[in-house]
This record gives sequence, structure tokens and C-alpha cells, in this order.
Amino acid sequence: MENAELDFFIEKVNSQSDIVEVISRYVQLNMRGGRYWACCPFHNEKTASFSVTPEKGFFYCFGCHVGGNVFKFLSLIENITYFEAVKLQAERLGIEIPTQNKSEQEVERDSEEKILHKINNDAKIFYHNYLTKTSQGALGRKYLNARGITDDVIEKFQLGFAPDSWDGLSKNFLQRGYKVEELLAAGLVSKRKSGEGVYDRMRARVIIPIANILGQTVGFGGRILNAADEKSPKYLNTPETILFNKRNLLFGLDKAHIAISNKNFAIVVEGYMDAISLWSAGIENVVATLGTAFTPEHAKLIMRYARKIVFCYDSDEAGQKATLRALPIVSELGAEVSVVNIPDGKDPDDFIRKHGKSDFEKIVTNARSLIEYRMNYVLRTIEHSTIEGKVHALKEILPVVLNETDSTRQSEYRKKIASALVLDESVVRSEWQKLSGQDKIQRVKGTKLKIEVDEAIKQAGAVALRVAWQDIDTLNYTLSMVPKNIFPKVQQEIISYLETCLAENRRPDNVTAAVQLSDSANAELSKIIIDSIDDRKENEVAAFDDSVKVLHKAYLKNRHAELLKELNKCMLGGNLAKADEILKSLKKIKSELDGL
Repeated sequence: MENAELDFFIEKVNSQSDIVEVISRYVQLNMRGGRYWACCPFHNEKTASFSVTPEKGFFYCFGCHVGGNVFKFLSLIENITYFEAVKLQAERLGIEIPTQNKSEQEVERDSEEKILHKINNDAKIFYHNYLTKTSQGALGRKYLNARGITDDVIEKFQLGFAPDSWDGLSKNFLQRGYKVEELLAAGLVSKRKSGEGVYDRMRARVIIPIANILGQTVGFGGRILNAADEKSPKYLNTPETILFNKRNLLFGLDKAHIAISNKNFAIVVEGYMDAISLWSAGIENVVATLGTAFTPEHAKLIMRYARKIVFCYDSDEAGQKATLRALPIVSELGAEVSVVNIPDGKDPDDFIRKHGKSDFEKIVTNARSLIEYRMNYVLRTIEHSTIEGKVHALKEILPVVLNETDSTRQSEYRKKIASALVLDESVVRSEWQKLSGQDKIQRVKGTKLKIEVDEAIKQAGAVALRVAWQDIDTLNYTLSMVPKNIFPKVQQEIISYLETCLAENRRPDNVTAAVQLSDSANAELSKIIIDSIDDRKENEVAAFDDSVKVLHKAYLKNRHAELLKELNKCMLGGNLAKADEILKSLKKIKSELDGL
């Protein structure tokens, strides 16, 4: 696809996209003060700080400082690349996607992926047939039936069984015409440590196919049946391949995403057998990690469908530690997090088989909040009868609540923590401020004033850039009054983009800006454009004049300070002629400052 054709395609999709309609698929927008507002889908908040201006085509969150155009929003909410977001929106609008001229490497990778998808699908069928249609598969069927997994569920998940043989699969697939290199690339076989040849990775195991969100089989998990075999791991997954990456996959999401959307929450368990057992009992909004820690990528996958995530890991110490590692990841991304406490130290599979669906749903309904879970765990595992122990416990509890922005909830949390640790609430508040950095401005002399000065320059720069976005010719005037380096670095990047537009004699727009600017500059531009309180021309002109004066004054003060340093050096070095020139310049700057 040529650049001109690509630019035309993106502009066509952009011009037919209603940013309000697109964002409304994911959050509820409400009109207020001439703009649309919502609670941000990218971080946890109770008061709406996420804003959309349809006539300008931008969104911006004043809480987490994320912003951009409609494609940027889609890329963030769907966890996809910017161009994938363009293609997704084109598909939704029914706009034909131009054929792309792919590089040799891209064609080669596409071909390899196609082969691996076919191999994995054939392997799924091979294992499933071995479980359901052979006498050797009876061992696997007996194990699954003992765990309450019916034939219907076996068919639903296409569960299988691997032959108790070193080459049961590899011999069959090589006879079909597959190459050894292809079987290795799919992770189905491994090279022998001594001698030539390969052997099957999965042997005498119940096989669980693992699919991507599109339902394509990308790998397998295997559960060993011989518990006495201590040399082999209980569970074994496909190794990393170009299709299989455990950080980006959740078992069962291809089947569970509709139920997750309908119920408005997802249940996350540790293993695929837990997920299958819950599904067998009628709990369908469940997904599982694949023997790895819960990742931000996992959270983003789930948050395409629901913002509430309920963790239901094993109740043993390892399961609780895994839960504690996962909770901050999800909380920072803005999800509503809670934790199921399974009674009697059971895992989800044990509990659902013993007590059934109704009782399981009750413990999910009574799931603990993030802060309650963290507090209970800390109080149970840390000795807190001494002052040192109380402080230690406090520092372990506080990190999970520092992201809370609602003042009422902050106050309630402080009271709850103080009561649990038998501490005065002022101690909790003081430690809270230390950890959140709220006391830094009070402790560092002069810092508050510097922040206020920097913020004034940033605000003035924002007004100048907003006017330049509307009338790009004003940029030359602004830069004739102040050098680019007086602006904050992120605004300097926007200025460079605007200078490119000027040089190419074209208007700036949110599509080219999104491609050419960094994420931080895109967010800053979105804030600048969306943060216009009053768009009336006479007010904007007055604000522009005032802002240029602020910037020019800041530049003159900086230059005055630089010349003073230079004057001192000249005086100490005896260069009186140079010192006299600097004095004249200082007087000129002082006079100009007085005029401002």
C-alpha cells in the first residue's frame, strides 16, 4: 500500500468516525458544559474526569493524562496497535481495507503462522480423537469423568489425550508430510538430547487446547495422570512460539467473553482445570492464566469486556501470594478488583465439585475488596503487637490504597486501617502522605514556587499552541517573541510538528499528529485542544496575547539570570569591556521587564 493510498484510507475512516459513538460502546458519556464526560476507562475513579469533544475529535482524561484521537482510544481500550485500530474501525464502518504490499519478511511470517495454525488444529483433532475414539484414551476419560467433566464439556473444549509413547504424534504427523522443523516451531516436539531425531513433548497427559480470542488453537496444556511420576511436571504447556505467549493469552477467553460482557465481570482462576470445572458447573464468565503470573496484558484483555475482575486463586499460601502480586496490576489499570475467599483452604475446582454452582456464586457475591483482602493478609502474616510491627504492617497495607482519589473513601480507609492496627488516625494520615509524596512540596524549600512558575509557563504555552492549532500562522509570531526552548519539552515536540505542517503548507490534524507525535505529546495536545473553556474569538485573542507576554517575560527572566552569571565571571576574570556590554544588555532586559 503506497503512503498516499494509506493516508487517504486513514483520513476516510477518520472522517466517517464519530468519536462519541465509538467511545460510547465502552463507557457511558454524559453531556456537561458543552463537552461529554465519563469515568475514565483507563484508571479507577469515582468522579468523571474523562472528556470528549466531538467537534475537535479528541478525548482526554484529566486524571491519568491519557489522550488522543478516536484511533488512539481504540488502540488503548482494545490493547491493539494504532493501525490495527484504524482497520477495526474501518471494518465496523464497512470501509474496504486496501491491499497492503507486504515486505518479504512479513510474507514469510504470515506463511509460517498459517502453517502453525494448521498444525495446531490438526494436533487438537489428533489428541481429541485419541481421547474419545481409542481404547488407550479410556484412562483420560476416566480421569475427566472423575472430576465431573462430562462428554459435552469434553466436546466443548475439544479436550484430548496424548499417547503414552515417545513418537505417537510426531510419527503420525511426519507421515502426513509435515516437516520436523514445523513440528519444532509449533512446540509439539523437542530435539533429543543425545543422537538425532525428536520426541513428543506431551505424553500420557490429558490435553487442553489453548486458543486465542478468535478461537484459533495456538498451543496446548497437558495434565499428567501418574501422580507418582515426580520427575515430570504436573502441568506442561507449549513452549513460547510465534503464536503462543503466556503473557498475552488467557485460557477460555474465546468462550467466556460473551458471558463476561453479559455479567459485567470476569472470574480469574489459576489453572485451566479450575476454569473447565467451573464452566462444567455453569459458571461461564471464567478465564485462567497459564501457569504464569497475571500480567497487565491479561488485565487489558479482560477489560475489553468488563471492568470488574474477581480473583479466585487457591487459598493456600502460594495462591494468596499470587493474588497479592496480581491485585496492584489490575488496580493501576482502573479495574474494580475483588477477591474470593474459598473456605477450608480449597481451590475452585474442589469447592465447585463439593458444593455446587449456587454456593460458589454466593462466595463470589461476598468477595472482598482489594483493601480488605490486603489488610486481612497483612494482619494474619505480620506480627503487629509492637510499635515496629504496626509501622511495618501499615507500610504493607498502604500501597494498595494510594491510588484512591475519592476523599470520602480515603477517610474511610484511614479509619479502618487505624482501627485494625490500633493506631491513631493521624499516624496513618502522616504515613499515607509520606508514601504518596504529598509532603514533598512542604519539605523542600522553594519547590512549590518553582512548580507554580513552571505551571504558569506550561499553561501559557498551551494557550499559544491551541491558537496555533486553529490558525497555524500565529506560530511564527509566537516563536519570534520567545525561543522554542522556553516551552516544556513535551510542548516543544508539538511545536516541531506544527513547524513541519507550516513548511509543508498544510493544516495540522489529529490523524497525522497521532502518527508523528509520541504518546506523551499526543496526550498533551489532546489536553490543550480539549481544555478550552471559552471558544469565543475575542476571548481567545486576549488569552493569546496574555500568554505570549507570560512566555516572553519568562524568557527575559531566564536570560537576565544567565547574563548575571556571565557578568560575575567577567568581573572575576578582569574582562571589563565584556562586562560593560553585559551591563547594557541587562539594563535593556530590565527596562523591557518593567514595561511588561
